[in-house]
Amino acid sequence: MRNLFRKLDKPLLIMTIVYAVLGMIMIFSASSISAVVRYNQPSSYFFVRQAIFIAVGLFVGFFIILKLPTSSYKGFIPLLLIGIIASLVGLRMYGSIGNGAQSWYKLGPVNIQPTEFAKSVVIIYLAVFFNALSKKRKAKPLAFIKPLSICVLICALILLQPDLGGALIVGGIVFFIFFGIPMKKNHKAAFVKVLGIGLIIAGISVIYFGNNFLSEYQLSRLKFKEPCTRYMEETGYQVCNGFIAIHNGGLTGVGLGNSTQKYLYLPEAHTDFIFAIIIEELGVIIAIMIILGYAYMLYRILKISKEAETLRGSILCYGTFLFLLLHILINLLGILAIIPLTGVPLPLLSYGGSFNLNVLFMLFVVQRVAVENKNLKTKRELESL
Repeated sequence: MRNLFRKLDKPLLIMTIVYAVLGMIMIFSASSISAVVRYNQPSSYFFVRQAIFIAVGLFVGFFIILKLPTSSYKGFIPLLLIGIIASLVGLRMYGSIGNGAQSWYKLGPVNIQPTEFAKSVVIIYLAVFFNALSKKRKAKPLAFIKPLSICVLICALILLQPDLGGALIVGGIVFFIFFGIPMKKNHKAAFVKVLGIGLIIAGISVIYFGNNFLSEYQLSRLKFKEPCTRYMEETGYQVCNGFIAIHNGGLTGVGLGNSTQKYLYLPEAHTDFIFAIIIEELGVIIAIMIILGYAYMLYRILKISKEAETLRGSILCYGTFLFLLLHILINLLGILAIIPLTGVPLPLLSYGGSFNLNVLFMLFVVQRVAVENKNLKTKRELESL
């Protein structure tokens, strides 16, 4: 274990732990009032649960993922795909409804959200598939139909919950991975044609059948501009209160724990709107530092991706980069009313068990790639002697 630890990307590991700790602190601050008043729980309820999720994620990351070679992922793919598709289908019959979507399995005190695991499964699947495909001398354009069809199916099942934000992120990951991998011109042209047809079908489906698979709650979120002109309506109330929190914070904030907007003005203060509470309590200067910290984490992940010795390792890191980037962009642009609010959490800072477990899992997958990069580099150096 000590030998593995020496080969980790230390800056990325430090940033991961710093953001996990900061997230727990801010979740306690943002949720302490609503836990008591809204959920009839102790003030530390969400803090304790988040701490447990983070501890489980770190334990699995250090003692399982870091020791598991990425070459072994191929053996898990069939089981992972069957499991995630079955769990997404099962939501229609056994899922719990919350915030207008049937997205969770309630297992005692724990809620499991398959969509979050689908993001990780899609990244691992595409990494394994394209790594195997790259070893073949000749690959026909039709070879890309299989992974694309499986990913489209997963996106469709997520959209049917309906979870527009989750579907957008999975779709975005798939789209950019396909465009990011080395591909012959005729293959890429075929992919673009298939994608174009798919987008046309999706567009027509939304226009003519949107009311059938998007709930009123989901459709209302598409009305996002000038939220404070609709303060008394559900479409503007939450985002406008986020604006108020940001305005209250100013440059230096009102102080940790002193937010007024967390007093039930922001019903999702510890999840979707955690960044608005961070600005209110810690100020814009700290918020900018947090964004720069995210940028540094993404840079480290992209660096490991470029240094990867295998296409599999490169895609695993690149997919994780996209996973985190899309979450950050959609969350921040949503609370600023630049795009519709889709209920997408902020990595490691927002409360969420399934989500943060998957964030930690994928960050440790990236660390495993970093370890393998260093092992192969050492091997080449020894062979050159």
